[in-house]
Amino acid sequence: MPASFLSLRVAGLLFLAELAGATLYYRLAEGHSTLEAFYMVVITISTVGFMEVRELSDNGRLFTSLLILVNIGVIAYILAVFSYYIVEGEIFKRMHDNQITQRIQQLKGHVIVCGFGKYDKEITTNLAAHGIGFVVVDSNPDRITQIQHTDATMLYLAGDATQDAVLLEAGVEKAHGLISALNEDSSNLFVVLSARQLNPQLKIISRAIEPGAEAKLLKVGANHVVMPETIGGFYMATLFSKPGAVEFFSFMTREYHSDMGFEELTYDNLPAAYRGRPISDLALRMQTGANIIGHRSTRGTYTINPGPDVVLEPGASFIVLGDDVQLGKLRQLCKYTA
Repeated sequence: MPASFLSLRVAGLLFLAELAGATLYYRLAEGHSTLEAFYMVVITISTVGFMEVRELSDNGRLFTSLLILVNIGVIAYILAVFSYYIVEGEIFKRMHDNQITQRIQQLKGHVIVCGFGKYDKEITTNLAAHGIGFVVVDSNPDRITQIQHTDATMLYLAGDATQDAVLLEAGVEKAHGLISALNEDSSNLFVVLSARQLNPQLKIISRAIEPGAEAKLLKVGANHVVMPETIGGFYMATLFSKPGAVEFFSFMTREYHSDMGFEELTYDNLPAAYRGRPISDLALRMQTGANIIGHRSTRGTYTINPGPDVVLEPGASFIVLGDDVQLGKLRQLCKYTA
């Protein structure tokens, strides 16, 4: 039997319809009580063969005979469905899908990654390394299968990220951010537009392929637009002009598995006693060993190596450089997590 005709719901409905219809017949046509009618149906469809509770009319015997024949087909269908779902593992697949759905519904402050191509794999690896919760949305069945076979803990959703319903199912209203790195600028444009309407506070980062797409993506709601090809070209060219600087940056960004990294220290991360005080009073380097190397103002402009009199304001942040131990001390001092 083709798998498209096999359904647990249909099997259950057929059995209940058979049970209810036959019980109703025995009660109305043969004058049985509800309990007697139900008993007659059970002993008939189960082929147990106990004696009748009351003498049946000719019509009753004919109906009982037809009920037995119909029941053979119903039981055959139920067995076919049961065998298919057990042999093909559909029951366990559905249990796994339900578990994934429940875990996605519990997410809050997570990141939605649209697509699971070569860029997205790097994105999810880094998000996982930093302990950031995320869910992958992809409409390609092969990529979904790849996720299932490579990482049993990864949360995923099979669907088109350009559709509002799919983004809502991924928890866009409760998410902190969204990354759209699909292979077409038009698809990324639809994702950004939909996500911005569904969650005005969402931080959206989008990939752009053509140079003209960057301005459009920013216009419809993206906070940042990244062109991987442009960055890659700049990176390779700079290896000729400033190889030492590029290698040091690669070292800091863990390309060479270093323990050095960056941290963004926001106003909200600072303890109440540290707010409104200049860098010189914070003494972060003396207490943690980490260095403040940049200041991002409320207007989004950056200052490199800010002076000791700079004060962190609400909406602004410091860029801090240090190794794992130093940044760990910084988080412990300010009592926040990465």
